[in-house]
Amino acid sequence: MRNGFVNLIGGVVSVEIRGPYPEQLLNRCLKQGIHIWNVSVIETEKIQFKIQLRNIHQLRRFLRGTDLTLRFKERQGLPFFMKQMKVRAGFVMGIAAFFVAFFLLSNMVWGYSIEGASPQVEKKLEEAIAELGVKRGEFSFGLPKPNEIQAYVTDRIDEATWVGVRKKGTNYQFEVVEQVRQTDPEIVSPRHLVASKKAVIRSMFVEDGTAVKRTNDVVEKGDLLVSGFIGVEGHEQTIPAKASVVGEIWYTSSVSMPITQTYTSLTGEQKNKYQLKVGDVSIPFWNITAPDYESMETYKKESQYTIFGYRLPVQLIVDEHRETQNFERTYEREEAFEVLKKQARLDLEQDLPEGADIVGEQVLHEAVENDTVSLKIHYQVLEEITQEKPIIQGD
Repeated sequence: MRNGFVNLIGGVVSVEIRGPYPEQLLNRCLKQGIHIWNVSVIETEKIQFKIQLRNIHQLRRFLRGTDLTLRFKERQGLPFFMKQMKVRAGFVMGIAAFFVAFFLLSNMVWGYSIEGASPQVEKKLEEAIAELGVKRGEFSFGLPKPNEIQAYVTDRIDEATWVGVRKKGTNYQFEVVEQVRQTDPEIVSPRHLVASKKAVIRSMFVEDGTAVKRTNDVVEKGDLLVSGFIGVEGHEQTIPAKASVVGEIWYTSSVSMPITQTYTSLTGEQKNKYQLKVGDVSIPFWNITAPDYESMETYKKESQYTIFGYRLPVQLIVDEHRETQNFERTYEREEAFEVLKKQARLDLEQDLPEGADIVGEQVLHEAVENDTVSLKIHYQVLEEITQEKPIIQGD
C-alpha cells in the first residue's frame, strides 16, 4: 500500500505494447531497474502493464529501432490531477468563491425590525444597538449573543419593561414592551425648607413660601431657609415651601501616594491556543500548551458561525495569551503633586450631588516624607442646600 501511494504521488501510467516479441522489452526494463507491475498478456503480440510516469521517457528510448508500438491506456496520480485542475481552474475557483460568498453573506446582518416601540423609544433602541455594532452590513461573527444584546438594551432603555431579541436568519427582531406609567397627582404636605449643610448662600429663588435668609448669609445645618407659613399674623396658612437655594460649601481633601508606582503593561507578545468546540467538548489542535510567559492575561473568544440563522455544531475557540510586564515609575515632585490634584478633584466630584460645581481650589499643604507624597486641598463648591422639614401641627 505504501509503494502504491508513493507511485500515485509521482504518477502512474498503464501502457499497451504491440508488436513482435514484446517480452524482450520487459526483460530490458527489468535489467535497467525500471519498475513495472500488473503485467498481463492480451494476445500473442500484445501486452499491458503499469509503469511510473518518470520512466516513460526511458521506455520510449527502448522502443526506438524496434517494431513495437506504445499506447497509453490509463493515467493515474497527482501530476495528472494537477493538470486537470489547471484546465478546470476557473470552474474550481468559481465553486470556491461561491461557497465563500455564501458563507459570508449568510453571516452578515441584512437588517433589523423593531415592534411595539414608540418613535422615541425606537430611536433610543437604534442608538443602543448601534453601539453594539448591530447594523446593516456588519458580520455577525463578532457581535454579542442575542441574550447579551437583550440585557444591554433593557438596561439602557428605562421606558421599556422588556425587550425581546431574536436572530432570525440574517435579520434581528426586537420586540419592545413599554412601561405604562400612571402619573398620580403629587400630594405634598406642608413643609419648611432648611439648610442641609453649613454654607454661605450665593443665590436664592423662592417659588412658594416666605424667605427667612438672604444672599450672602452664613447658615448652619438645620437653619430655616424658607418658611411654609404665609399670610398676616393671626391669619397664617401652611403650604409646602418650594425654592432653590444654592450655597457655597467648603471641602478639604487629603490624598497621598508613593512617589514610585508599579504599573502593568502588555509587551506585544501574544500566542493563541486554538480549540475546536464540538457540542460541549473542546478539542485543542494548535498550540496546545500555554506559553511560558512569567505573567500574562488570557482572553477567550468563541466564534458564532451560522448558516441561515442556525448555529453550526462546530465552533472555533481562541485563547489569546498576552504577555505582560511590570515596571516602576518614579515621579518628580511637581509631577506627583499634579497627579494627586487630579485624583483629589476626581474623588470629590464622585461624592458631590448632581448639579454641584467646583468653583475654586487652594493647596493648603504639600509634603514628601519616606518616599510618600501627600497633599491637602481646600475646595469651594456651589450646590443645592435645601432640605425638607415637615410642618407639625402646633409649630
